[in-house]
Amino acid sequence: MKLNVQIDDSLYQVEVPDDMLSEAKAVFQKIDRDLDAGWQMSREWISSLDAAQRCQVAADRLLTAIENNNQASITMMAGYILNKLPTIRSIHIDTTGDMTQTQIIL
Repeated sequence: MKLNVQIDDSLYQVEVPDDMLSEAKAVFQKIDRDLDAGWQMSREWISSLDAAQRCQVAADRLLTAIENNNQASITMMAGYILNKLPTIRSIHIDTTGDMTQTQIIL
């Protein structure tokens, strides 16, 4: 599967192998357990994140992975997003520090 990622004026197409999506279920479940405790999303604490908010958090991590050229994390965060929202077409990651402004295009 492919996830189209837009960061400012740059476009990335992250390829996530289909078998990785099924093999990483335990990792995705761990991410979900971590997020079940809530998350600081910009200025607001969200105690119960929905699927879109979980993907915004993952997109923030994806942005860091892209900036650091960490291919394993890029693939894992893209895989998590694709797993959480299988109908996603693209994600436009906010770079101003407000992850709630990251846009998910279904």
